Amino acid sequence: MPGVDLKTLLSRESTAIDEVASLLDAATPDERLNALFALDRSGQRALYKMAETSTPLTLNDFVPSDRAPGAPVRHRGRNTLPFTARHKLFKKCFCRPDDGTARLFGYNDAPSRGLVGPGYFVAVPTATNPEWEARGAIVVDYFQVPDGKVADGWPAIVPNSKGLQRFVYHRTRDFMRRVSKLVTIGSAFRSEKALDHYFVLVREV
Repeated sequence: MPGVDLKTLLSRESTAIDEVASLLDAATPDERLNALFALDRSGQRALYKMAETSTPLTLNDFVPSDRAPGAPVRHRGRNTLPFTARHKLFKKCFCRPDDGTARLFGYNDAPSRGLVGPGYFVAVPTATNPEWEARGAIVVDYFQVPDGKVADGWPAIVPNSKGLQRFVYHRTRDFMRRVSKLVTIGSAFRSEKALDHYFVLVREV
């Protein structure tokens, strides 16, 4: 964003999440992506912590309520895993199931998908679990995979315990917090242990 260094902004104790949200909401799509994708792990860690006080997310933040079941919504992402720059970038794709349940189906469209698989998940609210709710209002749960129809053209559904997926997605959950209107941030946990790795997502409108 012109004249705004998001990394510096996050390093200030006086910065509030509302200030970050206002800047990101006012930015152009390219400005928003450039600012967020420039954050390293310490920057994303600071953003996740700051987002603890933001308004809780709902499933509608990932798939707007006007989208039909099976209509895909993509979110562009960048993670903090120790990969090359190309492999830090990915897309998380979401859709509503056609059974009316309060959950979303999704998978990861990443450069490594051909090697490690699609990483299917089910996203649900955390409100029934106080410990999870403190981490974020929505959990992307890789313990589950879709048990119904997904969006047309998505890859075949496979369990995350199968093949090389088990080293990336198996027994993993991502807890999500709101940053701004289109931006969320997640913190990865494996078997209830925080991995100290994060990722930002920007919803495509």
